[in-house]
Amino acid sequence: MTDLRIVFMGTPDFAVASLRAIITSGANVVGVITAPDRPAGRGQKLSQSAVKVYAQKQNLPILQPVNLKSPDFLDALKDLNANLQVVVAFRMLPKEVWQMPALGTFNLHASLLPNYRGAAPINWAIINGEKTTGVTTFFIDEKIDTGAIIKQQEVSIGKGDNAGVLHDQLMEAGSTLILETLEDIKNGTVKTQPQPQTEKLNTAYKLDRENTRIDWNKPTSEIYDHIRGLSPYPVAWTSFTSDGKEQQMKIYAAQRSEPEESIDLDRKQLKVIDGCLFVGCSDGILEITRLQLAGKRKMSAKDLLNGYSFDKDAKVL
Repeated sequence: MTDLRIVFMGTPDFAVASLRAIITSGANVVGVITAPDRPAGRGQKLSQSAVKVYAQKQNLPILQPVNLKSPDFLDALKDLNANLQVVVAFRMLPKEVWQMPALGTFNLHASLLPNYRGAAPINWAIINGEKTTGVTTFFIDEKIDTGAIIKQQEVSIGKGDNAGVLHDQLMEAGSTLILETLEDIKNGTVKTQPQPQTEKLNTAYKLDRENTRIDWNKPTSEIYDHIRGLSPYPVAWTSFTSDGKEQQMKIYAAQRSEPEESIDLDRKQLKVIDGCLFVGCSDGILEITRLQLAGKRKMSAKDLLNGYSFDKDAKVL
C-alpha cells in the first residue's frame, strides 16, 4: 500500500465535487493548481475560480500559474513533493508537468472515452441525441484525452435532461469514480487498458458562435436536442424577424408540441397560439418555453408575451 501525496488540478464547480470527495475521504492533498483570478462582470472585479474558493476554505496550498512551463511554477510544483496528480476540468498539461509524479497523472473526463474527446463532452452527448454517456479516468499522455483508461462509469441521459442536469449527474458520478481510482492506485491494484481504436468517433468540439446557432432546416428532434444540449450554458440562439426588424433570441428550453390540428404553421414561422410561442419546423412544431431576447432578461415565453408581441409575418432565420 502506497501513501498518496496528491496535487489536485481543476477550475470550475465540476472539479470542486471531486476535490471535496478526495478531502472528505481523508486523502492527503498537498496542493491545488487552478486558474489565475480573472476580471469578470460589469465592474471587471477579479473573480476567483470555484476550486480556489473551496481550497482556501480547506487551507490548502494554492498555485495559480499563467504559464505551466515557467521555471518558477515547475519548481513550486516540484517542491510540493507529490507522487500523484489528479486533473479535473483543467488545461492541457505540458509533459514536464504530467510526467513529474512517480505514480503518474490521471484525468477525469465527462464521457465514455474514446467517444467525445474534447472540450464540451456533456453538451455534445445531448446535442447528438445520446441515450447514455458517462465518466472516465485515464492516465494523461502526449495527446488530448487519449491515455490509457483506468475506470469508466455509465450514466443514463433522460429524454428531457438538459446539459445542466447531466452536468450535475456526471459531476457526482465522476467524484465517486475518482475515489475508486485513488483506492486502486493506493493499493497497487490499478489496471489500465488502451483506448479502443475505432474509425467512427464523436468529437466534443469547442462550442462557438457558429455551432450554437440553431439550424431550422434540421428535423424537429435534432433542434430540440440542440437546445437542451446547450442549456443553461452557453445557450442555443437564433435570429428572427418581427415588425421588419431582425433581432436575436436565446432559447433555454423548448418542447416538441402539436397545437390544434386546425392551425397551420409554415416552416420557420413564429406564431403565438393560446398564449404560447411556436415555431414551424420541417417535420413538426416546436414550442419555445423559456427564452431571452436581446436587451431583456431570461424569462418564460408566457411572461414575455404579457408585454411583447410578434407580428403575423414573424419568422426565425
